Amino acid sequence: MSVAGLRRAARESVSGLPREFWWLWTSTLVNRLGAFVATFMVLYLTLDRGYSASYAGLVVALHGLGGVVSSLGAGVMADRLGRRPTLLISQSSTAVSVAVLGFMQHPAAIAAVAFVVGMASNASRPAVQAMMADIVRPEDRVRAFSLNYWAINLGFAVSSAAAGFIAEYSYLAGFLGEAAMTLICAVVVFVKLPESRPERAKATAAGPAEPEISLGTVLRDGRFMSVVGLSFLIALIFMQGPVGLPLAMGADGFSSSDFGMAIAVNGVLIVALQIPVTRLIEHRDPRRLLIISSLLAGYGFGLTAFAGSIAVYALTVCVWTLAEIVNAPTQTGLVVRLSPVHARGRYQGMHTMSWSVAALVAPLLAGFVIDRFGAEWLWGVCAVLGTVAGLGYWLLMRGLPANDEDAKGEDAEDEDVEDEDVAAEDVAAEDKPVRDTVSPPAAVQ
Repeated sequence: MSVAGLRRAARESVSGLPREFWWLWTSTLVNRLGAFVATFMVLYLTLDRGYSASYAGLVVALHGLGGVVSSLGAGVMADRLGRRPTLLISQSSTAVSVAVLGFMQHPAAIAAVAFVVGMASNASRPAVQAMMADIVRPEDRVRAFSLNYWAINLGFAVSSAAAGFIAEYSYLAGFLGEAAMTLICAVVVFVKLPESRPERAKATAAGPAEPEISLGTVLRDGRFMSVVGLSFLIALIFMQGPVGLPLAMGADGFSSSDFGMAIAVNGVLIVALQIPVTRLIEHRDPRRLLIISSLLAGYGFGLTAFAGSIAVYALTVCVWTLAEIVNAPTQTGLVVRLSPVHARGRYQGMHTMSWSVAALVAPLLAGFVIDRFGAEWLWGVCAVLGTVAGLGYWLLMRGLPANDEDAKGEDAEDEDVEDEDVAAEDVAAEDKPVRDTVSPPAAVQ
């Protein structure tokens, strides 16, 4: 492709998105640039403070448990208080708790504050995803979610390298640096981002009021909870990258630097390919994308059973990274489409919780399987999980339209889709909540 063609492709990838999205994107990038605790917590506790590996594992688990606890609560806050207040509370409390964590000395105090940090930092995710869905047009959401995911990985890649040098100088400087960067995110939100929460429609002569949505409503939403379950399976697979892969490589005699070289391929590919791949898949059938990405994830990790060198390990990372690039924006967009407009926070919170729970289960699964049966069985389990997830997406979405062109006109009247054959399936559910558009919630735009 020529230089002019590359410029045109780059311009088309970022054009048409509202200014508010870019401020939210900037906040995400700055937040990830400051990531330190999640990356260096184990090294800080074991190398700098001299605690055991078991204690470090407990603290990391508590940090993850905090994220599980806050996911649903933050989703409710995003719907009731608003996206902007939730982001401000989350980022401000994260900044304070991370700074406090750097000064903690007693083991119990470190564990308790780590739990609070996990709660605070994870609380922003449902609000960010809900606000992004509020301010971006339906037909642009896959691209927007992809750009946001790219910012997350770009920020993490840069911060990981920089944090390594900072840690050699002072771990406390790393904690305070993350607190400062997170506080900057809060300032950006406060100054540049208006509230975007849609109001629930009241009863009028034209129609009844939109129903109240509670967490119970979300739990009774069978189709959405099926997506949450499939998301949990996919998350279990992807979590084996930072969990199962180093254990398996260590058991095969590879060093930590060897693992670093192999896993670095993941970040490099995401930064290099996320945007161009999104251009290729943006208007493709999302059902096929979710099925294909599930299979690629499962069998990408499954191929690790045959790895015997760093090059082959890196090749398997390439396979499941491609699955990650395709799955992340498509899955997030699907969650938005299945969410009622005035309850996006709750639905995003439930989806976020699936990943938080997977982050707790994945280490237990990897350790148990590797200790009892060997690493080859873990990769076999990943292949099975990917197959089950792919089959699940096929069963969940069969009979639904491949493309949701009606979503491009989110304000269209109900009569525009009266002829949709699949509408009867959704109408049949008596307590089905009002969705993102008037067309059936088949898939992401």
